[in-house]
Amino acid sequence: MKKIEAIIQRSKLDEVQDALGEIGIDGMTVCEVKGFGRQNRHMEAYRGSEYTVDFLPKLRIDLVVGDQNAERAVNAIIKSAGPGKIGDDKVLISDVKEAGCALAI
Repeated sequence: MKKIEAIIQRSKLDEVQDALGEIGIDGMTVCEVKGFGRQNRHMEAYRGSEYTVDFLPKLRIDLVVGDQNAERAVNAIIKSAGPGKIGDDKVLISDVKEAGCALAI
């Protein structure tokens, strides 16, 4: 099994979810995150005042898939998440040796 973590722009969530659904993946966890990379800081204006934005809002999607579906899932995320510009998508893949489910009784 593989764990896939993808950092995407907020506006791309529906497209990524639809693309994963088309290949039979319908479960994921989504978290709001902030970060920066090569795009670094930039200026924005709000009500006439300029301010520096250090961290940009993004979404992190986590999903665990079988080895046979990992490449298809990554390709679906990359195709649907953006055009490949700086700050678009980052996809990390790691091995999962064991997975379980905790049930509350």
